[in-house]
Amino acid sequence: MNVTLKVYRFNPKTDQESHYDVFTIEAEPSERILDCLNRIRWTKDSSLSFRMSCAHGICGSDGLTINGQSALACQKLIKDYDYQNEIVIEPLKYFTVIKDLIVDITPFFERLKSIAPKTQTNSVLADDKKERLQSIEERNRFDDTLKCILCGCCYGSCPVMVEQDQDFVGPAAILRAQRYIFDSRTTDENERLKIIQKPHGVWGCKSYYICTFVCPKNIKVTEAILKTKKKIIQEKQSITVTGDM
Repeated sequence: MNVTLKVYRFNPKTDQESHYDVFTIEAEPSERILDCLNRIRWTKDSSLSFRMSCAHGICGSDGLTINGQSALACQKLIKDYDYQNEIVIEPLKYFTVIKDLIVDITPFFERLKSIAPKTQTNSVLADDKKERLQSIEERNRFDDTLKCILCGCCYGSCPVMVEQDQDFVGPAAILRAQRYIFDSRTTDENERLKIIQKPHGVWGCKSYYICTFVCPKNIKVTEAILKTKKKIIQEKQSITVTGDM
């Protein structure tokens, strides 16, 4: 059957403004969006630029905006969309476009770095002679966050980042902070909590839940952020109670 893809194009060397090219290709409903993009590049236009690597939802490099929603091109199938009409393929929102569907993800990684303490030499309780033991219950407190593949889909879909506060630290960064804050083996929990409370930090999240909806690894991102907010409030209440005693 024929499938039509309307693809965002922009080449900074030749284009003054972005535009869309329409491609009609042969594809089956069970094929992936990534398969279609490869087919376009192989048979229609070899200049089409996009990122890909593992093609199995692990590396997170092929994050795109498909019909207005962030997703991995290797995970989404033709049949997931109304393929009787055009399927619109665009780069992830929020990020600056480098070429076609490739975006500059530098801000994404800068935000991940921004939530880490300046010195992390004593961030983990360790004994060279023993394993760092942890109960199942302790591991479960942050286990979900470890599935993050840093694809940036949550940034490209977050209304706060895209429309309200471009300096917001973002869902993935808060998720990374939560991973260490709730780890029983770390010793710098309080410092990490202070960092995440800075302007444009955790309180910038408005709990739209869209990051959770688009996450390709089904991480409960908003729930993790809310747990972090609750932890901050509990710590403040604990300090207040201790000070009144």
